[in-house]
Amino acid sequence: QVQLVESGGGLVQAGGSLRLSCAASDRTFRRYAMGWFRQAPGKEREFVAAISGSGGGIFYADSVKGRFTISRDNAKNIVYLQMNSLKPEDTAVYYCAASKALSSSYYRPWGYDYWGQGTQVTVSS
Repeated sequence: QVQLVESGGGLVQAGGSLRLSCAASDRTFRRYAMGWFRQAPGKEREFVAAISGSGGGIFYADSVKGRFTISRDNAKNIVYLQMNSLKPEDTAVYYCAASKALSSSYYRPWGYDYWGQGTQVTVSS
């Protein structure tokens, strides 16, 4: 069982930046692939970014490529999402998720075993 706690969300103007953090409780954190998803009102949860346990494999949704960066610090059991050049369409609740195994379905919510409660990101125009 893994407990995930997100932080770093808030209100920011378009073009600004935020850095989200996800802290994990499990000592075997480095064995988990980690992902970020987001969900806006009236929309389904969508993939944002993912990173393998070692940090060697990184994937992004087309909508955030070049703007967002996912990283992890396995010594601290934390995964980050650096968000730059934010747009109003980035407004959503952002969720951190953990997967027990590497999967070609890293961009699908069902591929993850544990989820955080989410943190709100609001980008004003």
